[in-house]
Amino acid sequence: MQTDSHEVMWLEEGEVWSFDDLAGRSGLPEAVLQELIDCGVLEPRTPGADDPTFNASAFVTVQSAARLRSDFELDSAGVAVALALLKRIERLEAAVRSYEARFNAKGPASALTAKHR
Repeated sequence: MQTDSHEVMWLEEGEVWSFDDLAGRSGLPEAVLQELIDCGVLEPRTPGADDPTFNASAFVTVQSAARLRSDFELDSAGVAVALALLKRIERLEAAVRSYEARFNAKGPASALTAKHR
C-alpha cells in the first residue's frame, strides 16, 4: 500500500518570493517556471525585471501547474489554458453563491424583481 505524504506551508499574504525561492520551494526546474511566466501563468510583481519577485500566492499557482503537468502530462501552454479555465470556474461558482445568498435572503419574488430593475 502506497501512502501519499503532503507538506503543509503557511503562506503570508504580504510575503514576497524571488524566482529562486519559488523554484526551490516548488521543485519545478527554473526553465519550466520561465515557460510559465512566458505563457502568462505566473505574473511577477515586477514584470521585465532581471530578478523577478512574486507574491506568495504564486506558490499556489505553481503547485497547481506542477500537478497539471504531472497528472495530465500537459505542456506549459496546456497548463496555461487549464489554469485559466479553473480560475473562470472559481469566479462563476463565486457568482452563483452570491446570487443564491441574495435569493435566499430576499425570497424568490424580491430577488427576481430586483434583477429586472
